[in-house]
Amino acid sequence: MNSRYKTVLLFGSPGSGKGTQGKILGTIPNFFHCACGDVFRNLTIDSELGGIFIDYSSRGQLVPDEPTVRLWRETIKSAQQSHRFHPERDTLVLDGIPRNPEQARILAETLDVRALINLACPDMQKMVERLQRRALRENRLDDANLDIIKQRLATYERETRPVLEHYGSSLVHTVDSTQSPVDVLRNILDILAKAL
Repeated sequence: MNSRYKTVLLFGSPGSGKGTQGKILGTIPNFFHCACGDVFRNLTIDSELGGIFIDYSSRGQLVPDEPTVRLWRETIKSAQQSHRFHPERDTLVLDGIPRNPEQARILAETLDVRALINLACPDMQKMVERLQRRALRENRLDDANLDIIKQRLATYERETRPVLEHYGSSLVHTVDSTQSPVDVLRNILDILAKAL
């Protein structure tokens, strides 16, 4: 690949609002939103990757790096072929990948990361409540079970949070995700206006 994709990463623990903000950004011209979790959830159970996703997500664990990156590359290629993503003009907004420093290293030659938006929610109980509400609203079984939620939050802290250090303080911008979605969006747009 000759050039890397101009990229903004949306970060935060499960329930921090990455999907909400990513969907909004994806409606703005010249932004293309790709949520790795949605890509996995849209797989069919009888496919190879679908079976892998069900196996790991039902235990609150992250899908291994190789199938995650492979699926992401296939999704981006498909978006380009269907003319939904135009890398020469669009900024790629990623939510859910890279999920650990190893994935960040694998994707370094593909992504030109301009900013990492870290959606921080210090109130763990608020995160749990958001996830449980989302489980009801979106019929997401991986968000309904309290033990799995706790496992997912612990997995985030252990495996995903180190990605912030990987990219370093010059790229990481922390936004308080306990604000209203409109205020969170305002903060993100202020950051992107300077970073892009």
